[in-house]
Amino acid sequence: MTTKSEYSLLLLLALARKSNEFPVDLETLCEETGAPLKYAEHLFSALKSHNVVKSKRGPKGGYLFARTPASISVAEIIRLMDGALAPTEAVSKYFYTETPIYKEKKLLKVFQDIRDYISNTLEGLTIEDLK
Repeated sequence: MTTKSEYSLLLLLALARKSNEFPVDLETLCEETGAPLKYAEHLFSALKSHNVVKSKRGPKGGYLFARTPASISVAEIIRLMDGALAPTEAVSKYFYTETPIYKEKKLLKVFQDIRDYISNTLEGLTIEDLK
């Protein structure tokens, strides 16, 4: 996981802890999480383009969830920001690429088990669960 995923998750959790009736400005979320504002703007641009958050302009503007926090899995955010959850692309379900270990079936099985554990854990965990 990179800081893109880490800060995205922290910012989304901070947003989830606020009422979703009123937009929350990014500066407030950054103060609560320690995320740099320019970095958060970049992250929220990606989150907005993937229908995770939406923005409202104006003096009382800010961000709201585009979908319910209960419908946004941790796995979705990590994949959006970092790509595959799998430890190697040779076992990735969504980002498969043949790598040098693909011929070693026993080794491949170990990485598939790791992928499955990570995926099952993070797919079943939502922003709502963590707020």
